[in-house]
Amino acid sequence: MNAVVKLRDENTVGLEHSPAKQYQHLNTFYDPTYKIGWFMMNAAPRPCFTPTLLHELSDYLANVKAEMQYSNQEKYDYLVVGSSVDGVFNLGGDLELFTSLIEKRDRQALLDYALHCINILYDNMFHFGCDLTTVSLIQGDALGGGFEAALSSNIIIAERGVKLGLPEVLFNLFPGMGAYTLLSRKVGAANAEKMILSGALYSAEELYEMGAIDILAEKGEGELALYKYIKAAKKSPNSYKAMARIKDLCNSVNYDELVAIGNIWADAALNLTSKDLRMMSRLVSRQTAKSQAGK
Repeated sequence: MNAVVKLRDENTVGLEHSPAKQYQHLNTFYDPTYKIGWFMMNAAPRPCFTPTLLHELSDYLANVKAEMQYSNQEKYDYLVVGSSVDGVFNLGGDLELFTSLIEKRDRQALLDYALHCINILYDNMFHFGCDLTTVSLIQGDALGGGFEAALSSNIIIAERGVKLGLPEVLFNLFPGMGAYTLLSRKVGAANAEKMILSGALYSAEELYEMGAIDILAEKGEGELALYKYIKAAKKSPNSYKAMARIKDLCNSVNYDELVAIGNIWADAALNLTSKDLRMMSRLVSRQTAKSQAGK
């Protein structure tokens, strides 16, 4: 079962569906020419991190890691996360699930959700302990946990015009799965705090100027920007690999720090009022409407 994506490049690159597994909320492809594993999020009924999407992400990425560790030939040079939903990268946490768990006072389930996200983010940040590069390809809006997830990749590519931000303050919460840790390393602690507490949305252009995004692509040309980057890296592989190791050392993140923040997030979630939960429910309705409008 094959799918061919024609990129705005001099070549047409064939992307093969992974024959081993079919997922509900995740579309996976493999580009054998450039050794790229593509995994495109496609959650329903809203493009957020549903439990189904999280489990499928874990499954796919565990299979990639196993292939890299036990195969005679390293199959992947790049892992690229994107979205199959038009106009949306990911809208973040599953707010409907959060509301239900908060009403039940189920702190453990809230924490389990946070830790699942943190585990994926942390592995992505350190490229799954393998000699590969993780990439976020942002061709639609990335909000809340969607922005956090994008920030965890080694290379972040965003197309002009997309919006990114951390709106959790609107319902009296905060992004508890890596946003402050990752943003403070890219834009400084003061700017990271400002972004979180303002709840403001930023354009890809603004975040590129601030240093939160590595590559700014023209609208519709995110894939082309990726392949240009890959070709540049192939010309100077020693330089790019050395810089990747330096970034790992200089941007080191402590896993226990992320877990501690996840615990603060779970406690804070249980402090939300009925008013806060009503706002969360309104955002769920808006996300659902946005998702249906994009179909």
